[in-house]
Amino acid sequence: MSVHLSTTESSPPARVRQETSTEAVVLRQPRRNWFVATGRFIAFRVLGLVATLFVSSVVIFGSLYLAPGTPLTFLTHGRSVSPEAIAILKQQFSLDQPVVVQYGRWIAGLLRGDLGTSIISNDSVAMLLAPRAENTAWLIIVSALVVVLGGLVIGVVAGLKPGRVTGVLMGLVTASMAVPAFVAAVVLTLVFAVQLEWFPVFGTGEGVGDRLYHLVLPAISLALASVAFVARLSRAAVQQELGGDHVQTAISRGLPFIAVVRRHVLRNAVVPVITVAGLTVAALLAGSVVVEQVFQLNGLGSYLVTAVQHKDFPVVQAICMIYVASFVLLNTVIDIAYALLDPRISTGGRAR
Repeated sequence: MSVHLSTTESSPPARVRQETSTEAVVLRQPRRNWFVATGRFIAFRVLGLVATLFVSSVVIFGSLYLAPGTPLTFLTHGRSVSPEAIAILKQQFSLDQPVVVQYGRWIAGLLRGDLGTSIISNDSVAMLLAPRAENTAWLIIVSALVVVLGGLVIGVVAGLKPGRVTGVLMGLVTASMAVPAFVAAVVLTLVFAVQLEWFPVFGTGEGVGDRLYHLVLPAISLALASVAFVARLSRAAVQQELGGDHVQTAISRGLPFIAVVRRHVLRNAVVPVITVAGLTVAALLAGSVVVEQVFQLNGLGSYLVTAVQHKDFPVVQAICMIYVASFVLLNTVIDIAYALLDPRISTGGRAR
């Protein structure tokens, strides 16, 4: 009899087992729905990335042929060239084929990693762009660090400690938003490179340390307006979180202010700021063209200007595709990262 009682007590009734199983299914269901919604969101973003790149490639390839002049105009400028020689040049660079055929060959080459051959120098475009792409990447990375770190520090300090000093600082930062990159580059060069002689005027430097030293003025010039934007957004986000009920409740309970800021304010305020900062960093690609020209950094932007002047179609097309692909890819990564951080994005905002 005692054995029978212990067996009965050790095994739960059928109804209890059924309720427990139902609860487990209910708990697993939201997670499963989140995975499905997130996977669908990522798939749509990837499809959008591919569609955008395809449309951009058509626009980039077609716009060059709609522009006045051809590569042969530069190659034969000031020379007496026979029709036979012109025919040979057209055949050599596939300019005698229809535009659709040329586009198909160009896309097939891009998919294989072949960027084509320069019409002017007759060298591989990938070989010509590799060192210049490295210089541009260094400039964008250093500028991005200036934007994210500088904007976050200024905005968080101004949001946590409002006062006359931080007000003046935010005023100066806000005024810098109206300064174009080329104006900032010229002013910083005249003050810190020519008069004070603290930094070099031109060049990229050798080695990591010297390269960073040469990139101080170009990075600040490129990132100045973006730092101001991120700083204003950071201050607004911090002030909004400080006024939240959960933060005020934590402070009223006597929790240390630093702990409240670290656990509740910064954790919630940084997510949208990082997202907008990522989009701002992507926009630095466009401004890098001017900054590279001013500081003679020999990057993709400065080479793009030269290639356009010489009608070097393969080089122009490759650089434009690199810029577009980098911008679109970075935006897609930011969207996916934000969806992973905030489930409401991937579920279509139903939690609002």
